[in-house]
Amino acid sequence: MFKKVNPKQNFPELEEEVLKFWDKKKTFERSVEDRPADKTFSFYDGPPFATGLPHYGHLLAGFIKDVIPRYKTMQGYKVERVWGWDTHGLPIENIVEQELDFKSKTQIKEYGIDKFNEKCRTKVLEYAEEWEKIVARTGRWVDMKNAYLTMDQEYMESVWWVFKNLWDKKLVYKGHKVMPYCPRCATGLSSFEVGLGGYQDKTDKAITLKFELEDEPNTYILAWTTTPWTLPGNLALAVGKDINYVTVVAGKAKYILAEDRLQTYKELIGAKVQSKIKGKELLGKKYKPLFNYYNNDTSRQARGKKAFEIIAGDFVSTEDGTGVVHIAPAFGEDDYNVARENDIDFFMPVNDLGEFQVEVPEYAGKNVIHAETNEQIIKDLGGKVLKEEDFSHQYPFCWRCDTPLIYKAIDSWFVRVADLKEKMLAENKKVYWMPDFVGKGRFAKMIEDAPDWNISRQRFWGVPLPVWTCEKCGERKVFGSVAELEKATGKQINDIHLHKMVGLKLSCKCGGEMKIVGEVLDVWFDSGSMPYGSIHYPFKNQDKFEKDFPADFIAEGIDQTRGWFNSLLVLGTALFGKSPYKNVVVNGTVLAEDGQKMSKRLKNYPDPSVVMDKHGADAMRFYLMMSPAVRAEDLRFSEKGVDEIVKKVVLTLWNSYSFFVTYASLDNFTPNGKLNPKNVLDKWVISKTNELTKNITDSMEAYDLSTSCRYLLEFMDELSNWYIRRSRKRFWKSENDGDKNAAYETLYFVLTTYIKLLAPFMPFVTEEIYRNLVAVDKKAPASVHLADWPKYDEKAIDGGIENEMDIVRRIVEIGLALRNESGIKVRQPLASINVATVTGKLHRDLEKIILEEVNVKNLQLTKGSGLKGSGIIVKGLDIKITPELKSEGIARDMIRYLQDTRKKAGFNVEDRINTKWEASDQRVAGAMKKFSDYIAKETLSMEFSEGKTESTYSETIKLDGKEVWFGITRQNR
Repeated sequence: MFKKVNPKQNFPELEEEVLKFWDKKKTFERSVEDRPADKTFSFYDGPPFATGLPHYGHLLAGFIKDVIPRYKTMQGYKVERVWGWDTHGLPIENIVEQELDFKSKTQIKEYGIDKFNEKCRTKVLEYAEEWEKIVARTGRWVDMKNAYLTMDQEYMESVWWVFKNLWDKKLVYKGHKVMPYCPRCATGLSSFEVGLGGYQDKTDKAITLKFELEDEPNTYILAWTTTPWTLPGNLALAVGKDINYVTVVAGKAKYILAEDRLQTYKELIGAKVQSKIKGKELLGKKYKPLFNYYNNDTSRQARGKKAFEIIAGDFVSTEDGTGVVHIAPAFGEDDYNVARENDIDFFMPVNDLGEFQVEVPEYAGKNVIHAETNEQIIKDLGGKVLKEEDFSHQYPFCWRCDTPLIYKAIDSWFVRVADLKEKMLAENKKVYWMPDFVGKGRFAKMIEDAPDWNISRQRFWGVPLPVWTCEKCGERKVFGSVAELEKATGKQINDIHLHKMVGLKLSCKCGGEMKIVGEVLDVWFDSGSMPYGSIHYPFKNQDKFEKDFPADFIAEGIDQTRGWFNSLLVLGTALFGKSPYKNVVVNGTVLAEDGQKMSKRLKNYPDPSVVMDKHGADAMRFYLMMSPAVRAEDLRFSEKGVDEIVKKVVLTLWNSYSFFVTYASLDNFTPNGKLNPKNVLDKWVISKTNELTKNITDSMEAYDLSTSCRYLLEFMDELSNWYIRRSRKRFWKSENDGDKNAAYETLYFVLTTYIKLLAPFMPFVTEEIYRNLVAVDKKAPASVHLADWPKYDEKAIDGGIENEMDIVRRIVEIGLALRNESGIKVRQPLASINVATVTGKLHRDLEKIILEEVNVKNLQLTKGSGLKGSGIIVKGLDIKITPELKSEGIARDMIRYLQDTRKKAGFNVEDRINTKWEASDQRVAGAMKKFSDYIAKETLSMEFSEGKTESTYSETIKLDGKEVWFGITRQNR
């Protein structure tokens, strides 16, 4: 009935064959099409960029996105899985800039936005083909042929619809704010983009400056800064109203600083305190500017604002510096806000490229992020610098180009997240997060602290803001569809990218001309619109959207708490007042084995494709799914760990399967599906299998993949190293009695159940085993992934038997440990073992297991006082070896040598043999003769007799230190 199993199977080759099978039979397509349309499980897949090959982070998230849908499909749900590509934004622009050797945004404008954008379009799917190959090789089922692209007109139109809805709800506004800004990319970043880029160690020049008070010559207020380049923009100094300040006399000069900071500067200015005052007494005092750039601005007088004055700031502290903060309203959020509150003017000396403008002639054209710029400013300040030092700190870098960010005031478009916070927090509480601490802790805190979302970028390749503004009256018009724009312009629109829109002008009712604002949307706005754009909602697929929204499940890395998870929630809450997802699995970061970030340059990790070609995708999937990385923790990737899974799960399962098929084929066993266990081992393993099914189902429903894997790993060890090993002789019986058939039925039930539970995690090897064990039945589904998820029988779970078997295994473990301590090998029988248990009783079959496993003749059971549950006390092991026991030990050694020799000779398990032997020692010979029938039975020897003759295979060994020759010859059965 079953095809022969190759015991030395090459698993990567097996996986390639399974891939061909799936492709030929359209198994993935059937897994979707064959499920009922009215029972759906919706899944949103976050789109990646195809700007490089997938790494372990992509594969980790991809495996999670494959395991859950496979599980839900087996539960009878229709789970559509459509791939998507992120195609806009800086990742693409940076590639094109590098190819064109562009260093600034100005060069792009000179080159032509139209040519630049079209070049971006050609780079979008450069690695798509390689992605498809690798994703398919991992066993992930996802429709990549019909993938959506965020640059497609239909997707972009849905994004416009989203923007227009937010506009109509008055959730979008244009504002002047200080924001994280990348001078290399020449665009502002949202707060969660800063989180994605992360912080790196950076050493800057920190200086303490002397600001001379205007009405008190030689009296200086001291301020400290780590960004000397912001000093040309200084317009105020901030103090804490309730902080204690001191005036220190040092020669002819006086210095003012926080009393708590005096100790730090004592060596420079001494500690001769003249007076003490509160910060509020300094408010309103004027000081002389370090530079005259602001005073040279002739327009400042018309604004009527203040400058170079001491003001109060709640953010001022005495933890570092001098307790006085230099305020440059153009370069700090706190600076900007406190300046506005105190009617301090605004002055911007830096352009979009992070370079000083002509208003600052000495430094015009110099980039503020370059160390030499800071050094030059410090040098030019000369005696105004009291102290210069190196200052190391964590500093934000751009998530795309790895450039140090600056904080800069810019005009930008924002979503009023503040208006949505309360609803977002309430909706987030309804979401099931795995792990919980990410969603209910980290993510919830991020929502609470989130500023308004900067959604515009001063870039080119992206979805343009659909806002047209009149140059004459400032009137704005926003479009939510291509049809609206076509109606307004009278032109057919086939592409709404920026370079196609900039020349599209509209007439304003005031007689002026309206032009598009010329900015593009943040790519996170693109991806956050995925539930709508991917199906061109609301222009199409209204029924599908209503059925699938919110998604039952999404999964991404922990960095997406500030990215995709956030943008989805903001837009879902703004549009529909609800979270667009119900369940979220958050994965952690895969690091190199040494704990460092994986780096192609350092080559500190193995190529995923090489690992799969060597160990198989199944092992890599299981290794990652069992790791802490599926619970938002970091994982140090180890190829040894993958190899361990091959040994502990893949090979162990394969050997168990091979064992079953080998003997079932010999006996022409045909399963009837009827379990009637009488043997205690059968009862135990059936109970364990049902319990496993229950536990796996519960953990999968909780999206707890690592726990599911742990259950599967532990069970495979119990099945192979306990049930099968203890039941081997039942399959070897020559007669096909009831016990032998029960063993076959039991093992068949266990294997076929186990492979279904394992299938979502190891789709390849389970498919191969299923096709041999189950799919030969024409009534069964053709694939394990089309089969139904196993159901457990609560009545079959027998806690009593499981508890007793646990007691047995603990007794065996301790007994074998005692033998080992005494230096007595297991094949040497001993007289007895003395054990105390809670009841002092065990099932007779269980007692027999202990006798055989520990290899003792007698088990002395007593009732132990004070023991509970499965508690035991092994009182002693009789290690005295009598001549009788010694002879039996010699016989058992002979059996072991014969079994090993059968394998070396390449004999089949069912082959009968003739065995001849000759011993040099009479005591050894006597043992061989005494136990000849026992040896013959255990080794399938039709003859076991003394005498040296020509044999197919012969060997000389030592038994009890004495030489023994034996030879074996295969005989017909």
